[in-house]
Amino acid sequence: MLKTWYFVLLCWLSLRLEANPGLKVRITQKGLDYGMRQSEVKVMTKNFPSYPHCRRIGMELVKQAVLKETFPSWSGQESLSVVKVNYVISRLRINAVDFPETSASFIPGTGICLSVAQASATISADWRMNAWLLKGKGEITVSISGLFISIIFNVSRDSTGHLSTLLHNCQLSIGSVKVKLSGRSSWIYSFLSGYLEKPIHTKLDKNLCLNIKYKIQMMDAQLRKHKVLSQIDTFAQVDYSLLSSPAVFKSHINLDLKGTVYPVGNHTDPPFMPAPFALPNQGDSMIYLGVSNYFLKSASLAYYRAGAFNITISEELATTFSLNTSLLKYFVSETSLSQAAACPVLLNLMATLPPAVSLNADRCVLQITGSVEVFAALPNSTTQYIFTGNLTASTTANLTITKQKLIISLLLKRFQFSLLHSNLGFPEQKSVVENFLSYALRRVVIPVINGKDCGQF
Repeated sequence: MLKTWYFVLLCWLSLRLEANPGLKVRITQKGLDYGMRQSEVKVMTKNFPSYPHCRRIGMELVKQAVLKETFPSWSGQESLSVVKVNYVISRLRINAVDFPETSASFIPGTGICLSVAQASATISADWRMNAWLLKGKGEITVSISGLFISIIFNVSRDSTGHLSTLLHNCQLSIGSVKVKLSGRSSWIYSFLSGYLEKPIHTKLDKNLCLNIKYKIQMMDAQLRKHKVLSQIDTFAQVDYSLLSSPAVFKSHINLDLKGTVYPVGNHTDPPFMPAPFALPNQGDSMIYLGVSNYFLKSASLAYYRAGAFNITISEELATTFSLNTSLLKYFVSETSLSQAAACPVLLNLMATLPPAVSLNADRCVLQITGSVEVFAALPNSTTQYIFTGNLTASTTANLTITKQKLIISLLLKRFQFSLLHSNLGFPEQKSVVENFLSYALRRVVIPVINGKDCGQF
């Protein structure tokens, strides 16, 4: 018996450890190349992408970052025949940099390789020297050419579901270093310049990769600070945490995200599990986003639990048409209403079940089951009850990505209404009421929903 329970426990743990994602993201080589070419390409760094905060990549921005870089001072000693010369190099600053040849590629099973070839840079600094009977100071200009750097960094998932980066390998070679000193005794400085080229070359060889490693560690620390739970609106939040380390292939990288939508303040997982799904085996686009039925169902449940589907439509909300009792005369007798003058009408729409979501290859269908209560708002600040009914609305939903945001757009396809109770006269033909409520949904409710931001990528 104990062995049976042990086996069941192992099966349960394996299912939990191999959880299927609610969202999938694929970045192809085209996307990586575009990011290298552009100066203002945005990619996700918070929870992927919000993650919900974005970081810009591109060689132009790399150049700007390099130009703002600061370097520590260093000192050394050189022997000029029998004379020892002590020197200090301080206030190093990069004045110009050029990356004529850059490339990025995926390293299967590891991460991403960034390389720069035939790069050049001009560095200026202050210098000071002290030798027997000889002292001097001034400015130094260092010209670097033929610089090659190749950086490979791992991408993985940490224990909290954040994206993590780690330097895997750094290769560096410098073609030439030319040093020019400026000061009063030009013949001395011309003599010393040749002696400083070698230590500066050695210093760059030793410290450039260490500096790159430090910068990647800083980036990793920033990634760990980003929240993997992104606020959609006042009703819901979405969990963008990684379920596993990114899968890196030669042509693309895949990221499996949890993709669960929760009501704000309530992070109880929904009572259903995501089913496995796969992205198409294509590489024509720069980025692919896979949205699962689980993601949409969890969103539907989250908004239902948060009360987002309980809507009161008043004359103030219904800006597209005047929602008042004069519209009701076509199916409710005017003599049944206590006021001769037209009064605003209130519609209380309530979902009685979480909207049912079905995701097909070419469309998403959302079916809403609920009830509606209709009141007249009288001039004395009271309301007059008119009728209550059940309704079922079937809509198709289009999902589009605009400016890294997932936008939902609904289209009402079918509407059904059944009367539950009414104190006033009501026609035998319910089609008139259905037409009225269908019109209200199309012109008031759905426009409020359409354009809603369902998360940032």
